[in-house]
Amino acid sequence: MSIFEELESNVRSYCRSFPVVFDKAKDEYLYADNGREYLDFFAGAGALNYGHNNEFIKEKIIDYLKSDRIMHGLDMYTKAKEDFIQSFSSLILKPRELDYKLQFCGPTGTNAVEAALKLARKVTGRTGVFTFMGSFHGMSMGSLAVTSNKESRAGAGLPLGNATFFPYDGGPFAELDTIWYLEQVLRDTHSGIDTPAAVILETVQAEGGINVAGVEWLRRLRNLCTEHGILLIADDIQVGCGRTGPFFSFERAGITPDMVVLSKSISGYGLPMSLLLLKPELDQWAPGEHNGTFRGNQLAFVAAKAALEYRRESLLEEQVMHKEAYIRQFLEQEIMPLHPALTMRGIGLIWGIDMAGVPDPEAPRKIAKLCFENGLIIERAGRNDTVIKIMPPLMISPAALKEGCEIILAGMKTVLGAYNLVAN
Repeated sequence: MSIFEELESNVRSYCRSFPVVFDKAKDEYLYADNGREYLDFFAGAGALNYGHNNEFIKEKIIDYLKSDRIMHGLDMYTKAKEDFIQSFSSLILKPRELDYKLQFCGPTGTNAVEAALKLARKVTGRTGVFTFMGSFHGMSMGSLAVTSNKESRAGAGLPLGNATFFPYDGGPFAELDTIWYLEQVLRDTHSGIDTPAAVILETVQAEGGINVAGVEWLRRLRNLCTEHGILLIADDIQVGCGRTGPFFSFERAGITPDMVVLSKSISGYGLPMSLLLLKPELDQWAPGEHNGTFRGNQLAFVAAKAALEYRRESLLEEQVMHKEAYIRQFLEQEIMPLHPALTMRGIGLIWGIDMAGVPDPEAPRKIAKLCFENGLIIERAGRNDTVIKIMPPLMISPAALKEGCEIILAGMKTVLGAYNLVAN
């Protein structure tokens, strides 16, 4: 028994899928303590868009560490925070004509979600929130209330209320016009559902199975919220920071949410950081009304600023678009012909191979396990974990991207071949 199994809590999760001791990492590769190399199609669950130990960002962090600068600052004014705010404004907000104030929350995304929900209720005076089936917004109580996964919700140990779930665009309820249904619910005096404070959504549901909301659906949702005085909260924790191509996942629809939640890759280096963007008129907090000891991670500010510069200098958005085209073509030409029940979904550098229709419900787990044995770290997502989730670092080299896709193909052929289902 390892020291992890002996002393670490049973709550540990990812290590059960990837049971080796990792010691080093660089760019798109991780290295176990025995020296074995693993290609990373997991990217820290979306926290490593710029890769492991990105050289450009790392040098900025090292310089800061060597200079005895402020390391812990609560919400005090610091030079590192000032530099990040200026860069975020000039490189992200102003070019997009977005007028947001910045609220620095606790270390994780769920804290920023909690802040958004609290603020929406404070501003509107309402308590309910509309959310969507397939959603994931975090594991603290407020965030969990708007998360749909039954297993996750059961862990709360208390009733989770003040949230109403509606079908997402596409998926199991594809034939239902959700926006039409929402409109009827809001207009019907006998619907039994009050107008909510907010609607919270991921424009691409990541943990929900790589469900991509349509552009027109998103626009109609924005208009619906505006018409009824409902605040629209975009959770860009996993699919923001360039994962879909543009910096924000909602840019493709040309909409402006009232609030945007960022975490994971906003820090650029895997450091804890979360950020809430809010329209100025919503900034109705009293001083200290939402706070946290680690809401001023100075190293994260330094890394986040460097990440924005790296993104600009490396033309990362264009890179993502080229790699998106490669993955799409590979899935269409190499993976989809393997079995008629396979489906694919995705955008940018987040894609899913849905195996829900394959006869063996264990097939996705077997494929992910085989991929790991062959040197690829990849996870599953969606209902019953039937979706093979492709999410490499954005800066992955074309050669490494091809290598990883071919490992997936080989794994699928091996597992599906056991059912004699692989196309000749």
